[in-house]
Amino acid sequence: MSLAPPPGGFHGPVKRSITIAGHQTSISLEPIFWQALERAAAARRLPLSALVAQIDVLRIAEDMPANLGSALRCWLLAEAGKVESRSH
Repeated sequence: MSLAPPPGGFHGPVKRSITIAGHQTSISLEPIFWQALERAAAARRLPLSALVAQIDVLRIAEDMPANLGSALRCWLLAEAGKVESRSH
């Protein structure tokens, strides 16, 4: 089995500003994660900021909250695992 780069190649983080709970915050994520978040928000018929806010609420509820960028990546990976496990 051979490996291939992700679609569009490897890219470093891109910073975006999003309003969460009434305040602006900057989040740095690689483009592939931004694309996955946008797809997840669209699938739920939510604005991107609303999905990020919901994930942020889950993150803050943790005993030792990770930074928001890490929480978003972890959530996306967990969601991808759910999709894959459903297809098997």
